Amino acid sequence: MLGAIIGDIAGSTYEFHNTNDYNCNLFPKESNYTDDTVMTIAVASWLLKDPEHTHKVLEEEMVRFANEYPCPKGGYGGGFRRWLFRTEGRKPYNSWGNGSAMRVSAVGWFFDTLEETERVAEISASITHNHPEGIKGAQATAAAIFLARTGHSKEDIRDYIEQRFGYDLHKTYADWHGKYGWDESCQGTVPQAIICFLESEDYEDAIRKAVALGGDSDTLACITGGIAEAFHGLILAEMADEAFERLPEGFQTLLKEFEKRSFYKSRIAFVD
Repeated sequence: MLGAIIGDIAGSTYEFHNTNDYNCNLFPKESNYTDDTVMTIAVASWLLKDPEHTHKVLEEEMVRFANEYPCPKGGYGGGFRRWLFRTEGRKPYNSWGNGSAMRVSAVGWFFDTLEETERVAEISASITHNHPEGIKGAQATAAAIFLARTGHSKEDIRDYIEQRFGYDLHKTYADWHGKYGWDESCQGTVPQAIICFLESEDYEDAIRKAVALGGDSDTLACITGGIAEAFHGLILAEMADEAFERLPEGFQTLLKEFEKRSFYKSRIAFVD
């Protein structure tokens, strides 16, 4: 959860001004959370409120958080914005966009089986992103988080995601770096985000790789960050501090409640 949010914030400055610089400043003063974080928090709130995991309550939470917490940086995509801010009659609109994957990290931390994780990930996506690629992107992201937090190796995660979802994860980071461009689709974002994680040495390395890849950098780093936190565990305190300085009190309260009622445990590393 926090790992995904930090990734969103780190990538926010570079979303429309891409960088390929691994050593870029991840937290310039203008960086902030975007719609990725707002909807990540909304999904977490839905999981806590609704044991039946219905679209009705998910819609209520997504709309509530969008209205209570306008994005300080980064807006919603056109199709999702129209869905979100209409007054009634919201229906899925067959999207394959990466929005379904960027908001799903809480699902990866909430259940004790992979089957239930993937089932609820599909629900979280299909309220808007009911295209098969939109659903697949959310399921693959949540599955990767589940596998990472339950002790599976990178090879296990790569093999499962490739076999289950058909993504090519044998391309390397070098195959994409300097060549990857803007892509708002799940199929053009989720595999690249997972590759950033697979080639990472620690959480910060994963985020730096994701931001330096370019493209839809806040969403890419959000997806990468969610998986990397689950696998590597430790997040540097200074990175966590940068996030908390920018998050509303309501988001911080929700994160604390999610820790109490899920398998999620944030681990902050304090380095002298």
